[in-house]
Amino acid sequence: MAEPVSVAAEYLAGSRARAARTVLGQVVLPGEELLLPEQEDAEGPGGAGERPLSLNAGARSRVRVVCGPGLRRCGDRLLVTKCGRLRHKEPSSGSGGGVYWVDSQQKRYVPVKGDHVIGIVTAKSGDIFKVDVGGSEPASLSYLSFEGATKRNRPNVQVGDLIYGQFVVANKDMEPEMVCIDSCGRANGMGVIGQDGLLFKVTLGLIRKLLAPDCEIIQEVGKLYPLEIVFGMNGRIWVKAKTIQQTLILANILEACEHMTSDQRKQIFSRLAES
Repeated sequence: MAEPVSVAAEYLAGSRARAARTVLGQVVLPGEELLLPEQEDAEGPGGAGERPLSLNAGARSRVRVVCGPGLRRCGDRLLVTKCGRLRHKEPSSGSGGGVYWVDSQQKRYVPVKGDHVIGIVTAKSGDIFKVDVGGSEPASLSYLSFEGATKRNRPNVQVGDLIYGQFVVANKDMEPEMVCIDSCGRANGMGVIGQDGLLFKVTLGLIRKLLAPDCEIIQEVGKLYPLEIVFGMNGRIWVKAKTIQQTLILANILEACEHMTSDQRKQIFSRLAES
């Protein structure tokens, strides 16, 4: 084990900062230093919650970027903190900068404000439900955080129920807090998930892939069987089909599609459609 570690240390010690755009889609390692393209920010710093990142302590030009998971700003440098593929998303305004993050195959979920997740009610303490979301600590959910809930009209939530909701509080210094209503007070699909169906866990990378707007996997699965499906950003999927056999088939396909090519997936779907 000492040899690979020493090789990695020598690589990081001898490597220089690389331009981020030249390594997009490639694997980056913790400790690497990345340089972003210099660009004058015409609108000024501080827009849309973004932070100006100085590329050089002596340079006048600034570029406005958002550092996502796996990256950390350290002075005038951008350091990699996770092993994975470097990704980038251009801003809608087209002014440059955008969002940079490292796409890694991590299994432990870290709550993020606004994420929709699937949780399991583990306990009830007064007016607060404790919900297991797969993080380092359970999230809290008030009985008033449901559509139409009042002191007299309490929601029917039992220990062991599955809850689909979103985070309104999520940071390292506070307990995460969930709600099952949107900003207008509507459930909008959130709340207690039905007793039937199957809940299983996949990697966080697969969840992000399935939730992409142009995901072919979901389109193909939808043509295979009539189904109900719920995705949680915490790596949990709940699926329900017409029969138990179809439900198990769909779950096995979704678990295996992460490591299948497009041709292999199409062959499996064609066989299932013929059967």
